[in-house]
Amino acid sequence: MRLGRIMGVDLHLNYFFLALLGLFFVAGVLGKGLVAFAVVLLHEFAHAACARRLGVPVGEVELLPFGGVTRMGQELVLDPVKEIYVAAAGPVSNMVMVLAGLAMKNYGLWHHELGPFFLQCNLLIAAFNLLPALPLDGGRVYRAVKAGQMGIREATCRAAGLGQAWGALVVLLGSLGLVLGFAGLDVLVTGLFLFYAATRERGMAPYLFMQHLAGKKGEILSAGVLRAESLVALEDVPLGKITENFLPRKFHLILVLDRQWQYKGMLTEAQVIDGLLTHGVDLPVGRLPSKPL
Repeated sequence: MRLGRIMGVDLHLNYFFLALLGLFFVAGVLGKGLVAFAVVLLHEFAHAACARRLGVPVGEVELLPFGGVTRMGQELVLDPVKEIYVAAAGPVSNMVMVLAGLAMKNYGLWHHELGPFFLQCNLLIAAFNLLPALPLDGGRVYRAVKAGQMGIREATCRAAGLGQAWGALVVLLGSLGLVLGFAGLDVLVTGLFLFYAATRERGMAPYLFMQHLAGKKGEILSAGVLRAESLVALEDVPLGKITENFLPRKFHLILVLDRQWQYKGMLTEAQVIDGLLTHGVDLPVGRLPSKPL
């Protein structure tokens, strides 16, 4: 449900989040629900503000039962440094709100019931989002770090796999909590949404990978200078397997060897990507025309 625009960004409220506010109303604690709404909103707009500062387009913000999602240009994922900054902006905003809340308490601007809940809400959201699991902020930082070691596709799959594992664990704890009475339905719903969102992120991995390949030429054009990374491949290795080893913000040179370890030639990543787009992922790298050293 679209609520309007803030700072030029569309704000959407997920119907399950609306239902959660309804539960707060029925329980007679709507004030706490509105505090949670405000905290999540500020958390997400911290992401949006940081992204805009870094030149990343922001589409919309959607508030979900376990937090929110700020939809931004996919180029953010392809730039690990920017993704780390934008992901960290959310938990940092929560800690700023905690400090602001403590200052208000010291100056007597405090509500005996909503004040402690405001602090608790910020601490819980910050701690939860620091888990190294997509789509949480910690998962985005984890992916950005791992992408520089294993590539976008594998890093996304690993971070999303952790998200699915954490989601399943929260569902289990929520189910036990309902039976034993130490947790409410909101914990179970949070786990289900986390698992669903992580599964969706995992499904996006091949798409992100192709975007990464399509944007590789633009990296050198925009940066002017990139660090070179050397790869060694046997001549019968398919192009798809080689490109899986391409890392963000690096320019790759591929040395091609035959089965007797004899040097056959050298290819640049641009030649490999062009060959993949023209001939497909299964073409052996040795079939591409290469240059001698």
